[in-house]
Amino acid sequence: MENRPFRSALDAFLLAWENSSLTELETFISADYQGREVRDVEIEAFGYEESVEGWKQGFAYVKEQQAEWEIREVSVIPLKEDETMAILFATIILDGGPMDTGNMFFNTFKKREEGWKLVRSYIETGVGGGS
Repeated sequence: MENRPFRSALDAFLLAWENSSLTELETFISADYQGREVRDVEIEAFGYEESVEGWKQGFAYVKEQQAEWEIREVSVIPLKEDETMAILFATIILDGGPMDTGNMFFNTFKKREEGWKLVRSYIETGVGGGS
C-alpha cells in the first residue's frame, strides 16, 4: 500500500498536470471516477474514459501552442479521514500572459490501497482569472 500523505500526493498530481504528463496524471484517476462539468448553462456528466480523453486534448493544446499551465491552489479541505477536496483554479499562459478565463476544479481524492485517487470532480468552466 502506498502510504504517502495527501500533500505529497497532491504535489505529484499538480506536477504531472503542470508538465502535461498524461501518463503520470492518469495514475491518479480512479477507475470509478465521476465528473460534472458546467459550461455556460450546459452540465455534462462523464467518467474515467472521457476524463482521460479531456486531459489528453488539453495537454495536446498546451504543447501545440507552446503554452504552460498556471494552477492556483484555492483551498484543501479534509472531508473524511480518507477523503480530501482540493479546490484549484487553472488557466493557460499563452504568448506571455494568462488567458482571460480558466476553470475552477473541485476535486475529491480518496485514499485507496494504491494511494490517493481522484474519485470526483465538479468543474466550472470559463471562470474569470481574478488576477
